[in-house]
Amino acid sequence: MELKDILSRCDHTLLRVDATASEIRALCDQGIRYGCASVCIPPCHVAGAKQYVGDRLQICTVIGFPNGYNTSAVKAFEAAEAVRNGADEIDMVINLAMVKDGAWSDVAEDIHAVREACRGKILKVIIETCLLTQEEKIRLCQIVSDSGADYIKTSTGFSTGGATREDVALLREHSADHLKVKAAGGISSIADAEDFVKLGADRLGTSRIVKLAMQMEENA
Repeated sequence: MELKDILSRCDHTLLRVDATASEIRALCDQGIRYGCASVCIPPCHVAGAKQYVGDRLQICTVIGFPNGYNTSAVKAFEAAEAVRNGADEIDMVINLAMVKDGAWSDVAEDIHAVREACRGKILKVIIETCLLTQEEKIRLCQIVSDSGADYIKTSTGFSTGGATREDVALLREHSADHLKVKAAGGISSIADAEDFVKLGADRLGTSRIVKLAMQMEENA
């Protein structure tokens, strides 16, 4: 797989709590230069980033991040505000307490609230696989498949683990054909990225791949 094909699947990510506006602009410059799918940035930077890039790059942001325990109304407001500020893609975190309670209809309604608030934009649903049992992962594949979301996403990158090859394969196997898979967290090499794509990931949440591409250019 060519590096440019991998980069085209990358959501070039900077979600550090102290990320500055200048760092976000640099991230956008890199995303444009290397042909990334989007940049994934904190909500407070969306308006500035969108003004900076215009139509040259998709802007993705996170909702209910990283814990997911905001109320559905708060998540829906966050999503609507992000869209007003120029977000093209929304990555939301599910309510894991609802999952552990087995409150599956509430989980579905939580996702639906965000889906309605960002209708017409790409929605990715982060299920935080490192905190789930096998049965919970499979059940969530079904719920997210039925939710109207565009992607099911492995991880926030802020919990106890990131994407694994086993989880990406599981999500692809048990999700509906129309639902795409995003692997995020722990993608540290081009080999990792290739493996995740081969296992069924359509998007990769990472900052490392662009950094590796930059290093390869410097060493060429």
